[in-house]
Amino acid sequence: MAGQDLVGQRIKTMRRQRGLSQAQLAHPELSDSYVSLIESGKRTPTPAVLELLARKLDCSLTYLVNGVTAEQMREIELGLGYAHLAMENGEVAEARTRYAELLADDGLAGLPQLRQEAEYGLALASQACGDLDAAIDLLNGLRGRDASEISPERNIDVVTQLSRCYREKGELALAVRIVEEVLGGADRPAWDDGLIRLGVQLLAAYIDRGDLLRAGHFCAELVAAAEALGTPLALTLAHWEAAILASQTGQGEQAVAHFERALAIQSEQGDPRRYARLRNDYAMIMLEIRPAEARAWRDLLLKVERELAESSANAMDKMRCAMSIARAELLLGSPEQAELHIRPVLSMLDGMPEDMQADVRVLAGRALAELGRAEEAVRELEKATELLGPLPSTHFTTRSWLTAAEILERIDEHGRSVEAYRRALSGVGL
Repeated sequence: MAGQDLVGQRIKTMRRQRGLSQAQLAHPELSDSYVSLIESGKRTPTPAVLELLARKLDCSLTYLVNGVTAEQMREIELGLGYAHLAMENGEVAEARTRYAELLADDGLAGLPQLRQEAEYGLALASQACGDLDAAIDLLNGLRGRDASEISPERNIDVVTQLSRCYREKGELALAVRIVEEVLGGADRPAWDDGLIRLGVQLLAAYIDRGDLLRAGHFCAELVAAAEALGTPLALTLAHWEAAILASQTGQGEQAVAHFERALAIQSEQGDPRRYARLRNDYAMIMLEIRPAEARAWRDLLLKVERELAESSANAMDKMRCAMSIARAELLLGSPEQAELHIRPVLSMLDGMPEDMQADVRVLAGRALAELGRAEEAVRELEKATELLGPLPSTHFTTRSWLTAAEILERIDEHGRSVEAYRRALSGVGL
């Protein structure tokens, strides 16, 4: 009804601007009373009637339908194209600016689908820039739309990205709940690529909050669904997350098998960003499973780093790769190189999840400790523990506490070390 009202208002406005009466718009098949009903929003004009009215009013059909001229429509579509291209090229700040400028223009008011596209794009760009709060607000706004205004596919995309934002922000209960509302009901739709993506976010949230038993059960279901579906995207994503779960539960060879399956599939799919991120996670976990091969994993990560720099990868992807390179350099006995890689990451922490900020600080502390710069190491570790202190216990924060404790013990900071060990133990219920 709202759309009918807007069309009618535009027809009335143009008629008055042209100095025409309703009768002057009449046609053998279009009485002046019918024009009145259209203008009042009580009748929906057919496409043929709209074309006729546009000719009589000497305006574009695009204006009557959407409230913008054909030229304005081209500008909006071009603007969306440029914003999307900026995201694809990894220019996330530029993309965010372009999407925001589009949404600030009143031209999108009568274009609900294009406005929705711009809002979703701005949410993704905000997330990529590390502004999780802004992304969450935008995604919740989209999620709150009436079902008639948002397609089921876009709704799944929105819930997927919202769960990811909550997880990156450390709000794991919310990350789980919003996905379980979709996947946990009796009316869950049949598995497709979109639902597999959503399921992967749920599995990641289970892993992050240390709910490994539930993660194991759901992982088996997710992998079976992906195998039955058989699409490259579903198989890649399911085996990728299954590899991460296997690595967290000490099943190293199973993790390798899942990763190799995902890599074999993704290498043929032509998505450079996803392939780079997959190899980043692969090398990061292989550093833990096969540390004796650290040089090979370091070389792979250096290649991935270059590829991420040339793709639409967000700041978090790039940070995680730099951190993995630093860990590889430490395994190779090169703390100087490790410190060189971690130093720029320290300048990228604003707006990042606090558990990730803490992990970066711990890694910097380790590199500095191995360089013999104990005072600087303590400063980084103090910043890390300040960040970790208020956070809920997860396997991720527990690992950070344990690593911090080991470093502090090594540099003879025994009091701080004991407290960090205590926090690590409490994270596993001891």
